[in-house]
Amino acid sequence: MLIDLSEVLSGNQKTISRDAKMEMKEIHLSQGYFPVKETSPVSLNIERIKRKELRITGTADVRVQIPCDRCLKEVDVDFHLQIEKHVDLDTDTEKPDQELDESNFIDGYNLDVDKLLYNEILIGWPMKILCSEDCKGICNVCGQNLNEGDCDCEDTSLDPRMSVIRDLFKNFKEV
Repeated sequence: MLIDLSEVLSGNQKTISRDAKMEMKEIHLSQGYFPVKETSPVSLNIERIKRKELRITGTADVRVQIPCDRCLKEVDVDFHLQIEKHVDLDTDTEKPDQELDESNFIDGYNLDVDKLLYNEILIGWPMKILCSEDCKGICNVCGQNLNEGDCDCEDTSLDPRMSVIRDLFKNFKEV
């Protein structure tokens, strides 16, 4: 969804408040595509600070389905987004000493809500997703989900040639 910023930037209004709808149906990352299951309305407040400087604040809740890193079971991950952006749309002046946010979600006089939310979701993306803390993962031989039951595969994870090194680590383990 696009929000028209011409009212704020022209000086007719100093602040606008809008509730917008997230139209993005999935998150595209290098790891794959992750479906967006639920979204709340995005509540945005856009305030003009100076001539072409804006402060954008808002909140949104997004639920994304991401596979567990151990067993690949789909997990619903909730993102509670607190948006606070300070952007300068005046491209002629450079202000290296000021802390300004990237403004790739603003194109001309339009604010792209989906692009803004996508950036915020990327910032909050978890490093590791687990369906539960004690997830056992999958068998590396047959692919059986070990949370649902054991498989009949032999335990080939320990190479007998490495037993000497394993014993060294057991003997010199720090407490």
